[in-house]
Amino acid sequence: MRILIVTQYFYPENFKSNDIAFEMVKKGHQVDVLCGIPNYPQGKYYKGHGVFSKRKENIKGVNVYRSFQFPRGKGGRLRLMVNYLSYVISASLYILFFFSFKKYDCTIVHEVSPIFQAYPALLLKKIKKIPMYLWVLDLWPDAMMSGGGIKNKSLLSFVNKLVCNIYRHSDKILISSRRFRDSITTKGDFDKKIEYFPNWSDDMLFPLKKTVNSIPQLPSGFKIMLAGNLGKSQNLEAVMETILELRNISNLKWLFLGDGTKKKWLDDFIEENDLKGTVSAMGRYPADMMPAFFEKADALLLTLKSGFPHLKMVVPARLQTYMSSAKPILGMIDGGAVDIIKEAKCGFTVPAGDSKALAETIKQKVLTDLETWSDMGKNGRKYYTNNFTKEICINNLEKILIKITK
Repeated sequence: MRILIVTQYFYPENFKSNDIAFEMVKKGHQVDVLCGIPNYPQGKYYKGHGVFSKRKENIKGVNVYRSFQFPRGKGGRLRLMVNYLSYVISASLYILFFFSFKKYDCTIVHEVSPIFQAYPALLLKKIKKIPMYLWVLDLWPDAMMSGGGIKNKSLLSFVNKLVCNIYRHSDKILISSRRFRDSITTKGDFDKKIEYFPNWSDDMLFPLKKTVNSIPQLPSGFKIMLAGNLGKSQNLEAVMETILELRNISNLKWLFLGDGTKKKWLDDFIEENDLKGTVSAMGRYPADMMPAFFEKADALLLTLKSGFPHLKMVVPARLQTYMSSAKPILGMIDGGAVDIIKEAKCGFTVPAGDSKALAETIKQKVLTDLETWSDMGKNGRKYYTNNFTKEICINNLEKILIKITK
């Protein structure tokens, strides 16, 4: 097949669009990518990339075309809006003056926020009648409320109409969480378009070789680790309430790996509450070092905010990563992630934001029976190997693409 992937984010940025492109090339398909100039998450162009450099390149057999976009900066609302719009406009011009003269069997839109990055692909569909697959990883306009704090009803209503239009013109809507179906079908008669296509993870259990000795010394004790984005959606306030509730258990250590909009708040909280002996906010590390960190953890923490209905439907991509590491999971989360954790029997969950319930779970269920707790990690690993490996997921995607392009 000749496939065009439309996504604002691509290698060297770390997104699943990379895996789709590179794995499809390995399978013998021809893949082009229309993306932006890489600048996530630092907010500035990556070294060696810019307006006048590396706008077209071939990476591992994938033809990459980088349309112009203003860098996202520190992530302020206005700067992000300019970043999003500049990509959509520039990529649409690429479609008009370049890609509309090429032949493709289908386009895949990798829809991490914002959903508007689907418009260049929709334009190509209108011009060339090429089937378009929309992979939904977040729900809009819901994400504007939970992540961006947008409350203007007129704006939300307008965006909702745009989203309905995108769904209407998509040939297939691929959902990363089964619960997304309920939300999407409230916007129109889209049920027959929907296919379940979950996130996957690289294997975090076996590639330990060189990295196991290169990570920093971690504190001794029972280590609970949260790895990934440290933003508003992770509800770190509730996590810190749990930590304060359990601070008298000296053997309990909390590790935070990653960066985000709440990292400074986290650092300040640790300092102000004299938690340096209990909590370590270690910052970001390269992806290839994460297996070694996970190997040292006794529990992996998964959290999301409460208060927004759509967050109950979201399955964070870090869940699959956690499961692959064979470590048990503590979830302070609702909905879709809870469904999987319970089905896999790979940990314990409490409602999102319920810090007291999480503290009680750790005291009464985890620390009292460490052998059973460890076995839950093995359950998660088994579920991962049966459902969430890269090979299984990409093979499934290939079958979906072939079905509609024949």
